[in-house]
Amino acid sequence: MIERYKGTVRDHIVRVSGGLLSPVFTKQPGSIVFPVDSLERSREVVFSCEAQGSPPLFYRWKLNGTLITPKSGSHHSLSGGNLRISHLSKDQDAGTYQCLASNSFGTIVSREASLTFAYLENFKTHKRSSVSVREGQGVVLLCGPPPHSGALTFSWIFNEYPSYVKQDNRRFISQETGNLYIAKVEPSDVGNYTCVVTNTVTKTRVQGPPTPLVLRSDGVMGEYEPKIEVQFPGIVQVAKGSTVKLECFALGNPVPAIHWRREDGIPFSRKVDVRKTTGVLEIPYFQQEDAGTYECVAENSKGRNSVRGKLSFYAPPQLIEKPEDVQKAIDDSLLWECKATGKPKPSYRWMKNGENLEPTEARVQVVNGALSISRLLLTDVGMYQCVAGNKHGEVYSNAELRVIATAPDFSQSSLKSHTLVKEGADVLIECKPKMSPQGTISWRKGNEALHQSNRITVLPSGSLRISNVSKSDAGVYSCVARNPFGMASSAGSLLVKEPTVIITPPSTLDVTVGESIILPCQVTHDPSLELKFTWFFNEQLIHFGSHGGYFEKVGGQHSAGDIMIRNVQLRHAGKYTCAVQTKVDSSSIATDLIVRGPPGPPTGIRVEDITDTTASLHWRPGPDNHSPITTYTIQARTPFSLGWQAVTTVPEVVEGSRLSATVIDLSPWVEYEFRVLASNAVGTGEPSKPSKQARTKETLPKVTPANVSGGGGSRSELVITWEPVPEELQNGGGFGYVVAFRPYGTTGWMQAAVPSAEASRYVFKNESIQPFSPFQVKVGVYNNRGEGPFGPLVIIYSAEEEPGRAPTRVRAKSLSASDVEVSWKALPWNSNKKRVLGYEVRYWEKKEKEDVASVLRTVGNRTSAVIQGLRGSSTYYITVRAYNTAGTGPPSAVVNVTTKKPPPSQPPAKVMWNTSNSKIILNWEQVKALENESEVMGYKVLYQRNKNSRPSVMETNTTSVELSLPMDEEYIIEIKPFGEGGEGRSSRQITIPRISGPNAIGSASKVSTLSALSTIALSFTARTSL
Repeated sequence: MIERYKGTVRDHIVRVSGGLLSPVFTKQPGSIVFPVDSLERSREVVFSCEAQGSPPLFYRWKLNGTLITPKSGSHHSLSGGNLRISHLSKDQDAGTYQCLASNSFGTIVSREASLTFAYLENFKTHKRSSVSVREGQGVVLLCGPPPHSGALTFSWIFNEYPSYVKQDNRRFISQETGNLYIAKVEPSDVGNYTCVVTNTVTKTRVQGPPTPLVLRSDGVMGEYEPKIEVQFPGIVQVAKGSTVKLECFALGNPVPAIHWRREDGIPFSRKVDVRKTTGVLEIPYFQQEDAGTYECVAENSKGRNSVRGKLSFYAPPQLIEKPEDVQKAIDDSLLWECKATGKPKPSYRWMKNGENLEPTEARVQVVNGALSISRLLLTDVGMYQCVAGNKHGEVYSNAELRVIATAPDFSQSSLKSHTLVKEGADVLIECKPKMSPQGTISWRKGNEALHQSNRITVLPSGSLRISNVSKSDAGVYSCVARNPFGMASSAGSLLVKEPTVIITPPSTLDVTVGESIILPCQVTHDPSLELKFTWFFNEQLIHFGSHGGYFEKVGGQHSAGDIMIRNVQLRHAGKYTCAVQTKVDSSSIATDLIVRGPPGPPTGIRVEDITDTTASLHWRPGPDNHSPITTYTIQARTPFSLGWQAVTTVPEVVEGSRLSATVIDLSPWVEYEFRVLASNAVGTGEPSKPSKQARTKETLPKVTPANVSGGGGSRSELVITWEPVPEELQNGGGFGYVVAFRPYGTTGWMQAAVPSAEASRYVFKNESIQPFSPFQVKVGVYNNRGEGPFGPLVIIYSAEEEPGRAPTRVRAKSLSASDVEVSWKALPWNSNKKRVLGYEVRYWEKKEKEDVASVLRTVGNRTSAVIQGLRGSSTYYITVRAYNTAGTGPPSAVVNVTTKKPPPSQPPAKVMWNTSNSKIILNWEQVKALENESEVMGYKVLYQRNKNSRPSVMETNTTSVELSLPMDEEYIIEIKPFGEGGEGRSSRQITIPRISGPNAIGSASKVSTLSALSTIALSFTARTSL
C-alpha cells in the first residue's frame, strides 16, 4: 500500500478567528508629572489603558516591576483598564508603571509610564554677604536654587521688583545654573541683585535673598584677556528631533565678543539660531548631520579663549521589522524576526504573557532579536512581545502564537470529483487534507490499495502522479489521511480521454495579392469533448470581425477550424498558427503564408551625368514580394507638368536586372524630379520616393513666340504683340526676344531686343510712320547661350488715324416708353486710310450732362441702333460718332427725342374662362390707363401648353377672345394690355386643366389648381343637371 507522512502548516493568520480576538492595545499609559503643591487640591491621578480582545480582557498593573493588588480601602483602584491612584504619596507612588491586559490567548504588557512629582522649595538662607569688585572687573553672582523637581527658569531682579536685569553682551543669566554673569562691572551696576526661580511644571516662583554688589575703592581694574566662565560639557547627548541650547559667556575687559563655529568647518544651517549678545547657540529639530564638535570663541583686544564640546546624536528605538501573528502545527518550527533602529544600537528581549522569556530549553533561542522555537508544543501558545531598547527608551511589539493539533479534514480541500486526462499523458491528483500534526497519506483505487510502480508515484506533498496514462487507469481514486487524532479520506474519478490530434500537416502556402485563400486546420479528438479553435498571426491573436474584415472562419464541421483570408494583402504574409484546445489537452500547427504581389518601391534614387536633354538614373531594388522584377518604369515631374509623366529612356525597355537607365528628350534648363516604379508578373508596385531636384543644362533656345500680331496704338506707332514662350521652353537663363521689322517692300531690317521673358509687346514709334502702313515683322529668341531662330513673317499695320468726319442725317424715333431707334447716314468705308470699324451712340437725359452719357456701340457698317431701358415720358439728347482702333471721330449734331408715355400699370382684372365645343372663351375687364400712361390700344393673349413650351400670342382690341384649342391638353394663359408706350402688366397666370367633359368654367383667382378643379367639377355637375 502506498503511504506518505505529511503535515499541514499555516504560517500566517489574522487575529480575529471565529469572533475570538487576542489582546491588542488601543491606548497605552503615558508618563505623568504631578505638581506637589496640588496635593491639597486634587490628590489623585489616572493612568489610561485600553485594549481589544475576546474573550473579554482583565487588567493588572505593575509598579517598579511589582504587581499592584488593589484592595478595598486601598488608594489604588481599576476602572476598566485605567488605574486610579488617590491620596497620592510622593514617597510611595513615584516610580514606573506598566499595564497588563490578558484573556485566554495570553497576556501583553504596555510600555513603561513614570509618575514623578514636581516641586520647588523656598530658599533657606535669608541673607547673603555683599560682593565687592573693582570697576572694570568681571563678577559672578551665584543663585544656588533650593531643592526642587521639574525644569526651572531663572531671572534676576535689580534692586526692586519689577526692575529685571536685561541680558546683553555684558550681562548673561545661565539657564543651567541660574548664575548672573557681568563681564565688566560699571558704576551703574552697583546695587542689590535677587535670583528669581520658576518651576515650569508647578508654575511656582521663589526669590532668593538679595546679594549686594559694591565697588572697591582701591582703583579701576585694568584690561585683561577673556576668561570663559560659562561653558557647555565636553559631550552633550542630544535626542533626535529635540532642541539643544549651548551656553557660552566670558568675563573680560574690554567686554569680549562671542563667536561660534563647527570644528569641521561646515557652515551652520539656516535653522541654527546664534544669539551673539546672550551667548547662546540654539539648534532646533536636531538630526544626525547636526552632530559634531562645536567651538565657542571669546575674544577682545587683549586676547582670545575658546572651549569645545561634542554634540552626540542619539535616537530612541524604532521598530522596522515586527513579528506577526502566526498559527503553526504542533511539532513545527517558529522564527520571529524583530529589528529596530536607534542610537545607541538597541538591545532586544522577549516576553511571553507579560513575563520576560528566559530560554530554559535548547529548542528556544533568542539571537540578535530573533526568536526561534523548534518542535512546537501546545504549551508554547500565548502572547509574545519583542522589546527593543536603549538608554533612551523602549518599544514593544505584540504577536500571537497558536499551535494547532487536529485530525485530518477534507472539508475545505476535497479531491476533484472528476479529473480529465488524455491517453498517454501524465496526471497529478492533489491531496491536501488539513491536519496537525503530521500524518500519513495512502491511496486506493476502487477497493484495492494502490502500489507504487515506475508509472505510479506518491509525491512528498501527498499528491498522486500517474505517468503515461492508459485507458485501464480510469476509475475512482481515494486519498486516505491519518494522524494521532484520527483518519479521513476523499475520493474522485479519473476519466481518460482520446488525445486531440491535428491531422493537417505543417505547410507553406503562397497566394497572389487580391486573391482569397483557405488555411486548413483539421483535427481528430475525443467525441465527448468540445473543441475550441484559436488562430494567431505572427503570434498575435486574430480577432475575427476586425482586421478590416479580411479574416473569416469557414470551418464547416465541428472538427474543422479552417479560416479564409479574403482579398489578401502583402501585410498578410507571415506565420499562422491554429491552436485547438479541449478540457484535457491542446495542440497547434503552423502554416507559413507567402504573399506574392507587385514589387515594393525602389530606393536610393540618384541622378548623375545630367546634360541639357539627358540624365542618368541609378537605384536600388525594393522587395520583389516573391515574384521577380521584370521591368522598371521611370517617371518625371517638373514645376510645369501636370503630375508625373512617363519619360523616354535608353534602353527603351528597362529590364528587371538593370539598376540604371538614361532618360532622354528632356527640356533644357528645367528642374526635374524622377521616380522609379518596378513591375513583375503580378503588377506594378508603388513608386519610389522622388529623387532630389536636378536641373538640366542650358542650350540655345529653339521655340519662338506664337501668335505674333499687333496693330492699333497711337499715331506714328507700330504695335507688335506675341504670346511669351513658356519658361520650360526657354532653354536657359537670360531669356529675351529679338523683334525685327521693316516697311513692306523694303529690304533692310530694324531690330530691337526685349530682355524680359514675360514680355508680350513691343511698340516702335517714329513720326515718319504713315497711318495704317503695312510692316513685315518677325520675332526671335535668345538666352545666355546665344540667339535662337526667328519666327515666321507676319504683316502688321501701323496705327491708323481716327475717323475725320461725323455721321450725317441723324434721326431719333421713340418706339415705346423705353425704346428709341436712332439712324444715320454711313461714312465712306476705308477712305484715306481712316477706317470706320463701327459707330458709337451717346445718349443722356435732358436733366443730365453729356459727361455722364451712356454709350451704345455698333460693329460694321450698320446705320441704325435701338436704345433700350429708357425712362418713359423723358427727353434724351443723342450724338453719333464713327470709331476705329485709333479712337472716335467727331460727333454728329445733337438730336433729341422724347419717349412715349409708360404702358398701363394695371393688369387685366376679373379674367373669366369657359370651354365649349373645343373652344376656350376668355373675358376680362377693360384696363383704364392713368393720366401719365399711354392709352390702351389692345391686349395680347399669351397661351402655351405647358411651362416648357414657347407661348403663342393673339392680339385683340376687345376684352374677350375665343381660342380654338384641343381640350386634351393643359394650358397656361396670361393677358397683357399694350399701347404706344409698350406692353403693360400681365394678368395672373391662368391654368386650364385637361377637360374630359363638354363644358367647364373658371376664373383667374388666388385659389390653387386643386380648388380650381373642384370649381370646374362643381360647375360641370351643375350644368349637366339642368
